[in-house]
Amino acid sequence: MIQEYIQKAMETAHYEMLEEGEGFYGEIPGATGVWATGSTLESCRKELLEVLEEWILIGIAMGHQLPEFDGITLKVESVA
Repeated sequence: MIQEYIQKAMETAHYEMLEEGEGFYGEIPGATGVWATGSTLESCRKELLEVLEEWILIGIAMGHQLPEFDGITLKVESVA
């Protein structure tokens, strides 16, 4: 389930070329604070994936409600 969530989130990613060919910027709309830069589009994409994974783990650990991506959600339930 988490892989599908990550995949759907990455499918919403938006990338831009920075001015004067200085690399790329990427972000995931709806995932506040999830952004990355890289010298190439692929390096930016890889960095964005790492940031997303860390953001999910921190969100789960802190009990945050994570956004839905294309109908996919992650629900965290307490285990006694």
